[in-house]
Amino acid sequence: MSENALYPRFLKNRLEEVLTDTPVVLIHGPRQCGKTTLATLQGTESGYEYFSFDDNGLREAATEDPLGFVGNLPGKVILDEVQRVPELFASIKLSVDRNRKPGRFVLTGSANILTLPKLSDSLAGRMEILRLWPLSQSEILGSKPAFIDKLFSANFKIESTERLGKALAEKIVGGGFPAALARTTGRRRENWYRDYTDTLIQRDIQDLARIQHMDALPKLLQLLAGQSARLLNISRLASPFEISNPTVKDYVTLLKQLFLVDELKPWFSNRLSRLVKSPKVHLGDTGLACSLLGLDGDSLNADRSILGQLLETFVYQELRKLTSWHEDRVDFFHLRGKDGMEVDFVLERNGREVAGIEVKASATIRSSDFHWLRKLQEALGNRFKCGIVLYDGETVSPFGSQLFAVPLSMLWR
Repeated sequence: MSENALYPRFLKNRLEEVLTDTPVVLIHGPRQCGKTTLATLQGTESGYEYFSFDDNGLREAATEDPLGFVGNLPGKVILDEVQRVPELFASIKLSVDRNRKPGRFVLTGSANILTLPKLSDSLAGRMEILRLWPLSQSEILGSKPAFIDKLFSANFKIESTERLGKALAEKIVGGGFPAALARTTGRRRENWYRDYTDTLIQRDIQDLARIQHMDALPKLLQLLAGQSARLLNISRLASPFEISNPTVKDYVTLLKQLFLVDELKPWFSNRLSRLVKSPKVHLGDTGLACSLLGLDGDSLNADRSILGQLLETFVYQELRKLTSWHEDRVDFFHLRGKDGMEVDFVLERNGREVAGIEVKASATIRSSDFHWLRKLQEALGNRFKCGIVLYDGETVSPFGSQLFAVPLSMLWR
């Protein structure tokens, strides 16, 4: 598919719904994930005018006189890359307080404004935030799956599908950025990712903070790619540099603000003891991770260790994308105990119902692969709704009450 081709974005229905009852909507996510395309398509249908703060003149005008700038805007606007003008948020707040008509402002941002002190409280109660991720496999294929509903209802029927095999490694290497997927060769995709990271580091990070060791950031991002799906270890990340642990931690926070890195929080329960309290780290896109590590489909498929890590990150990203347009709130955690207990993902729906997911790169599943899911089931009782092991096999198979082996392709079928 060409770079200019449009993929369906399943967040569109949520955006349409929010615009009917909320004055300000922020669509945020990493650069080049499709925020502007989603916003402008909606705007074309609904009469919005578009302004981008990547335009230097417009950005300077808004910075110099934010109140006057907002006051002179037309009735419905899309303001693109709004994190580049933090001064604007207080003026938008004043405008909304005078006129709370729904759908007035559609904002897009390539930085997480909730982590920026100046902006975090400006539009509380006036703005709804939608997270747009890079393309999911289901969006690439154009078919909206019902995986999350099946998961929390334990509604997996015995059925067969094709094993992915090497195609799984190719999906991981491809990632989800539309412009990267449009490249026809691995070399061209590698060039796109290199330019992408250079742009983020040279421009967007400097918009957020003035940092001393700019040359350390590319190497740090590469190290994080190698630690994807592992517990976050700041000391290990800092060891190659002559930089303090607190400084490296601040740099990781900057990368999180730009959606390049995600932290997966640990899950706790008073029914389970001796749980590890450290978060896991996941790269924001597996295509980016593979580019940073110099991996193509063949080399990834041949290295089972890194394949296992990046497959876990790939599944994490797919699950987050599926829940981003789901009606219910779903929170994500990992579970690890000092006794060796480990569940890759613990999902909580509406703060009550719990499902556990393990990820295996193998084509076969044994009953022992469900050991820790059974322990979680025993600990939670009725709160536990389902436990699955996602694997590169062909058949959905039950392994006891509410426990299933499920082929990875079911994530997008």
